Amino acid sequence: MGNEKKLSAAEQEELLAILETRFAKNANRHKGIEWASVLAKLLADKGHKLWSLQQMETTGGEPDVVGVDAQTGEFIFYDCSAESPKGRRSYCYDREALESRKEFKPANNAVDVATEMGISILSEAEYRTLQQLGAFDLKTSSWVKTPAAIRELGGAVFCDRRYNTVFLYHNGAESYYAARAFRGSLRV
Repeated sequence: MGNEKKLSAAEQEELLAILETRFAKNANRHKGIEWASVLAKLLADKGHKLWSLQQMETTGGEPDVVGVDAQTGEFIFYDCSAESPKGRRSYCYDREALESRKEFKPANNAVDVATEMGISILSEAEYRTLQQLGAFDLKTSSWVKTPAAIRELGGAVFCDRRYNTVFLYHNGAESYYAARAFRGSLRV
């Protein structure tokens, strides 16, 4: 595949089958949305968004449709894995945080990986919306978009769900843990 961000016909077919099965199995996440409409948008995109969805899938995110933007008509996909995606764990928050570490550096950072994948890190509000669709991150946590004022002071924020409540916490942006990754969103 090289640097081209497109899937082969076989990869595309396999991914679409996975997405359709997940869509059907989790109808509560996207009431009133038909798979045929989602599929038409995905196919009309010429594969660029499918590549990003494939990245979400292969890193353990289990992407699914969670809504539609009433103004743009775009379908909104979130990572819907029960726990924070395994293939994106142990990353610090961003490049600045990664470069500030003198030793024991993580393999990468959440912001750069999300950008490479063509997705956005969930905001706190998006994370809370996801939690209304099910119980996620009961054992793990997920970085969320950090407000600039917090980031400028060296911090970053993350969320999880404990005691049937969604919590927002802070950490130094350079921190990383085996049970923390990030969840992404994609609009198609």
